[in-house]
Amino acid sequence: MSFFYASQREALNQYLAEIKGNVTVSFEFFPPRSSDMEQMFWQSIQRLSQLKPSFISVTYGANSGEHQNTYSLIKEINKRTGLVAVPHLTCINTSPWELHEIIQEYWHNGIRHIVALRGDLPPDNSSRQNITMYGLDLVVLLKKIGDFEISVAAYPEVHPEALSAQSDLINLKKKVDAGANRAITQFFFDVESYLRFRDRCLTVGIDIEIVPGIMPVFNFRQLQRFATMTNVKIPLWMNTMFDGLDLDIESSKLVGASIAIEMIKILSREGVKHFHFYTLNRDELTYTLCHIIGIRPEKITI
Repeated sequence: MSFFYASQREALNQYLAEIKGNVTVSFEFFPPRSSDMEQMFWQSIQRLSQLKPSFISVTYGANSGEHQNTYSLIKEINKRTGLVAVPHLTCINTSPWELHEIIQEYWHNGIRHIVALRGDLPPDNSSRQNITMYGLDLVVLLKKIGDFEISVAAYPEVHPEALSAQSDLINLKKKVDAGANRAITQFFFDVESYLRFRDRCLTVGIDIEIVPGIMPVFNFRQLQRFATMTNVKIPLWMNTMFDGLDLDIESSKLVGASIAIEMIKILSREGVKHFHFYTLNRDELTYTLCHIIGIRPEKITI
């Protein structure tokens, strides 16, 4: 039995070593909220941009209504790096008329890729009764205004507000039929849940790329808060691995990197060709993981 596991691990490691050049990556950032966070934001952008990701996305802010902040960051990222910078756009707390204006502004300024989301409700759920648009409606509106490339969200462990896993899947299918080009998943740690979800997508005719969202963990307590809000299951073994490391950030980073790379090994072997990293505006773990899968800065020859 031990030989079987040793052989399996060797096969995964060998496969990982051979995928160089056959995978692509993208990175997600959020708008910084202080001068210190802004400095870390741009340091991380500068370092990770050397890896030539397919795109860098910037979220719309936790409370929405931050279009101009996101837009200014998108323009500055493109100016500094020359890379494709992609704004998230949410439709909660924003009227169809306002969204129309925002989308036209993006289109007229050369932005052709949007991450289209409904957006999170405020903690007190005060906006629930006032929701007039959902992610599907936003995809439809985007396609009416221009032929945008559209990324949407997917939930391997089911959206926390969905009535059922099947209804969640049907909603994703509607967004695909309306013109979505790819789905980026919520972060997860149960690889089987992603693989089962990908198979279920095929059974209902969802034939776009289902990009796994990878969150390299360095702060387990923070992760637990995120997971509670997003219905993500944290396996018991992760609690054991991070136990006692609350004040030991460096060791936590090593544990987080080991978990992420094991996930990437299996996902790569299962045919995944693109990974989307939730960077949390930090570069260390994401840069390391990209290095392992062969995504590295171009060598300068003299």
